[in-house]
Amino acid sequence: MACNGKLEVEVELKSPAEKVWDTLMNSTTIFPQALPHDYKSIQVLEGDGKSPGTIRLFTYKEGCSLVKVSKEKIELVDEAEKIYVYSIFEGDLMKYYKSVVAKIVVVPKGQSSLIKWSCEFEKVSEDIPDPNTLKEFAVKNFLEIDEYLQTKA
Repeated sequence: MACNGKLEVEVELKSPAEKVWDTLMNSTTIFPQALPHDYKSIQVLEGDGKSPGTIRLFTYKEGCSLVKVSKEKIELVDEAEKIYVYSIFEGDLMKYYKSVVAKIVVVPKGQSSLIKWSCEFEKVSEDIPDPNTLKEFAVKNFLEIDEYLQTKA
């Protein structure tokens, strides 16, 4: 059995792609405000918080099952295609996975949008389960951000 894998999910949102993209680009400040039940803080350790090379420290609220802290590096930002790629390289997840690289694509759909999230990972051993909790957390966050943006409209 391979220790490498990939998870993918698509989430339809009511909010326009531009608003969703802007929220992702400003997630360092918006996520802890909009989702205080999940994020205690997001600190920029290197970079500007938005560009490739940026390193951020995520501290999650008590009750997040798998992860309390994680360090993430922004690998790629493509404004034109609305593509955001990040890797998780330090923190609680690294006990179970050698590497985790996630990609978010925001696709305009008229007045709404579609988020395509994928995650490639390598497990430290074959008996570690796929990081489905990570996928579920991403989906929950996207839906909650959509709700947040709807109340801001």
